[in-house]
Amino acid sequence: MTEAPIPALVQALTACHRDGTRLSAADWTDAVRTEADAYAVQDGVARALGWPLDRWKSGGAGPQGPFSHSPVSPVAGTAFLGVEAEVALRAGVDGAPEAMCIAVELVASRWAEGMEAPALLRMADFQSNAGLLLGPWQPYRALAWADVEWRLSLSGQPDIVRRGGHSLANPASVLPAWFKHATRDGATVKAGTVVTAGAWGGLHAWTGPVAGTLAFEGLGEFAFRAAASR
Repeated sequence: MTEAPIPALVQALTACHRDGTRLSAADWTDAVRTEADAYAVQDGVARALGWPLDRWKSGGAGPQGPFSHSPVSPVAGTAFLGVEAEVALRAGVDGAPEAMCIAVELVASRWAEGMEAPALLRMADFQSNAGLLLGPWQPYRALAWADVEWRLSLSGQPDIVRRGGHSLANPASVLPAWFKHATRDGATVKAGTVVTAGAWGGLHAWTGPVAGTLAFEGLGEFAFRAAASR
């Protein structure tokens, strides 16, 4: 690789989003050495693709972090690896939650190794995001999140029914860290920016077109359907 590693990776990942190709992680392990490098790649690819930066994914290992953040693709990606059951929040210009909805994150990878690629490379690749499906919005209110029952039904598979299971005591607790990240270097946040706040129950493997329903106690039920763009 004769080019500077981060600009070269930005160019390569941008091409993957446009033509559906994959990269070998082994060729790029030295390109991203820190989280700052990964975020620089995210910024470069989102800019090259013209993303409006009005949708984000954020999450953390626990209420105190550490947290990670990524812009979300405005269109369905390629070759899904699975879906994640989520709750999305709509934030005001100050980062406070104004509304919430059931959400389904589509998961894919621009790495040939998929979820086995190194963590920093997956972070650079928008944390393996391939789009976000949103249910009806409703005013934000605090729920007893640890006790909320949810059910994910995927076509042809047994229902997944669980209670709680989110890494944060309250999904909205990720918003201050996200807001600090999104407004770094003087950037501003648009009113109504969407932040999906992490998976309930981890990744649910799936390939090909996906259809099903996701229900959360207190939020209702969302029927969804998506097909990869290639």
